[in-house]
Amino acid sequence: MKTNYGNWISTPMMKLLTAIAAAFYVLTVLYAVVFDRVTAPFFILAILAGLATLVTLYMYYCRTVFSFEGGGLMRRIHSYLLDQLPWDGRGKALDVGCGSGALSIAMAKRFPLAKVHGIDYWPPMWNYGQQQCESNAAAEGVAERCVFQHGDAAKLDFPDNHFDAVVSNFVFHEVRTQKDKFMLVEETLRVVKKGGAFALHDTYGNKDMYGNMDEFLLYLREKGISDISYIPNTERNIPMPLLLRFMLRGVGMLYGTK
Repeated sequence: MKTNYGNWISTPMMKLLTAIAAAFYVLTVLYAVVFDRVTAPFFILAILAGLATLVTLYMYYCRTVFSFEGGGLMRRIHSYLLDQLPWDGRGKALDVGCGSGALSIAMAKRFPLAKVHGIDYWPPMWNYGQQQCESNAAAEGVAERCVFQHGDAAKLDFPDNHFDAVVSNFVFHEVRTQKDKFMLVEETLRVVKKGGAFALHDTYGNKDMYGNMDEFLLYLREKGISDISYIPNTERNIPMPLLLRFMLRGVGMLYGTK
């Protein structure tokens, strides 16, 4: 059985970018044919078509590098995240926003005594699903220790202090059901047991979205999470091409124990 982890840069996204570039080329040609002359609008359309093509090619390159079957960058990102998780691997773990199950499965393989739960909203734009996760877990030989279910990161369907460890990778900034991203972090930490571990990776460097991280760390410590650390710009710590560092600029990781 072969795994199908998909790609962080989804197929629907690539189809949309390709369609936009093609549309600009069609409009450029139509303008030249209909008006039978080359004027400012023609050049504007031609420039837009060229820019759309460059963006599409850049995203295609990034998609290839991220691919589990290609450049393997997402696999290296998952490995780096798990390296930061201060956990002995005993008990129950949660992966918030599990996508195709890749991080959940990597966690189960690294910690053979753990049982891993993966939750995701699975919106259509990402082309992921529960059956895909379950098939991947079976292909990797960890199906008996992995459970996947539909869920919302803004309101996790678990009681307080339920999991021994919680992880999340590039999820919070995509959640549409909660605009306050700090509240997503708090909701995730809510389900971690006292003394449990966490490693949460997201675009914390985006000040428009997250604001001041120092103030947030202070707030979390005042709420009782004293063992918490923040690594800014984790894209600098993970081997990747320079063009990918541009895309991932400003990502960071919150990790520690509750």
